[in-house]
This record gives sequence, structure tokens and C-alpha cells, in this order.
Amino acid sequence: MSRLYRAALAAVALALCTLPAAAQAGDYPNRPIRFIAPIPAGGSTDVMTRDIARRLQERWGQPTIVENKPGSTGSIGAALVARAPPDGYTLLLVNSGHAINGHVYAKLPYDPIKDFVPVVHATTITMALLVHPSVPVNNLAEFLALARSKPGGLSFASSGNGGAGHLNGESIKAATGIDMVHVPYRGSAPAIADVVAGQVPVAIADIPLARAHVRSGALRPIALAAARRSSVLPDLPTFAELGFPNVELPVWVGFLVPAGTPKAIVDKLNHEIVAIVREPAMTARLQELGFEVVASTPAEFEATMKSDNERYGAIVRKVGVKLD
Repeated sequence: MSRLYRAALAAVALALCTLPAAAQAGDYPNRPIRFIAPIPAGGSTDVMTRDIARRLQERWGQPTIVENKPGSTGSIGAALVARAPPDGYTLLLVNSGHAINGHVYAKLPYDPIKDFVPVVHATTITMALLVHPSVPVNNLAEFLALARSKPGGLSFASSGNGGAGHLNGESIKAATGIDMVHVPYRGSAPAIADVVAGQVPVAIADIPLARAHVRSGALRPIALAAARRSSVLPDLPTFAELGFPNVELPVWVGFLVPAGTPKAIVDKLNHEIVAIVREPAMTARLQELGFEVVASTPAEFEATMKSDNERYGAIVRKVGVKLD
């Protein structure tokens, strides 16, 4: 058999192998699409997901279903999607906790990076340092002076051990040299509720959750853990502006599909979701909810996930957080 003939046979075989995926991508979507949201219903991120799903249904004419599968900081929902067929009909809502889980849990039933394909980094949530109004500080300099005057005398609430709020709090401590006691909660809502009630003086929390309390005066914002200011609270300075550039752990929010999903389907999903979040009315709604619109490509989101996987891993190892 000649080399040319063998090459021709190989080319034909490759074409035949790719036909099913190409055909599948060509008529996609032709049935309902599921969004798995590994969070409780009703929060800002859940609202965002439902808005995107509804608009996708309007654009494609196929039913979209949002299923809430909370638990184990998102790993229950992630495991479900990791096992789903790689056909573009099951999407996973994720945030930065997806990258953190691989470092804080001793064992996961999936690989946070290898078992998924990034679709889009849709929005970013900015974390902030906030205090109860009874704390006698109005800016970061005053806060640091107070914290340094009584090491370990201030405690900060977060959504839980190993969460973005916890790791941002540890970054603040490391960058500024202050000592605060971490008080973990089972979720951001109860953490914020106790700070608003004056049970804990400090919170490291996300802007979508805290914004209403900031506007009402129930919480006083001190600084943002971000590279640039938020359009939601434009007058609030960042830690970077105030001399602490290493305090920057924004929470990304996006969507993944199971590994093996055809690129044509991933690109089609990306194109549609990017168009949705960039609609002026949708952008305005997301900003009102406290989100910053990103609308990345799949490759950009993959780079972000890999980079944050390394960054969060380094912080987790330094702090020594482990969950069962």
C-alpha cells in the first residue's frame, strides 16, 4: 500500500469520525437546554442566570430550564454537569469557588479544569471590606489604625471557610499586616445579616449582596478588593489605589459545559450569551444587580480559570484551609 493511499484513507477516516459532531452542531439546539445553578434560588447570581436563560429561549425558540442544585460550595451541581453528555444541552453556572474547590476539598468527584470546557466569563463580582456603622472608622487608613491598635480584636464574617470572602480577608491580612479573626458562615446572606445586626463588626462580602445595605447606611464600605473601581459604587476606592496592589481577588461568574462538547457548539453558546449580556437593557440590569459585564471569549475564560486556579491554590496552601 503506497504512502499516498494510506494518507488518503486516514483523511477519509478522520472526516467520518467528525461527521456526527458536525451534524450535531449544525442543528443545535433542537431540544430544551438546562442551566445547572449550584446555588440557592433567589440571589443576584441566580437572577442573572434566569435572565440569560430566558433571553436565550427567546432568541433560539427552545425551552431553557434553570435547576438549582446547591450544596458543598457548588461541587454537587458541578459533579452533575461533569457526568452530563457533552452535547451543549447542559450548562454549569460557576464562580471563582469552582477554582477554589479543587484546593480546599480533599477529594472531588470531578476535575474542576479537565472535566469542563469554558463557554464564557459573563460577569465579575467585586468583593469589598465593609464595617458596621458602630465601628469608628470611615476609611482604610482609620480601619488599619484601629486593627493595629488591638491585634486580633476585630473579627470578619465571610460566606464560609475557603470561600472568596475568606481568601480575600486573608489577602488583606497578609498585605496590611493586621490580625483579624475569621468567622465563617454557611453562605453570604447570613454573614451579612449578622454584620448588619452588629454581631460581627467586619464583613468581606460581594457588592451585589451588600449594595442595598450600603445604600441604606446599614453597612459602611471601606475599600474594594479589585484592580479598578466598581460602576455600582464608583466613589469607593480600591485597595490598589490605597497602596495595597496585592489585594485583588474578584469573583468571576460564567458558564461551562462538559469536556468533549464540540467547539462549534461552544462557540455558538458563547456568541449568544455575549450578545445577551451586551444588550444595553441587560447590561444596565446587571450593573444594578452589582455585576460588572465582561463577556469574554472561551479562550480568555480558560486563561482566567487556569490563572486563578494557581492563585487560589497558593493562598489556600498558605492559610491551610481544608474541607471534608
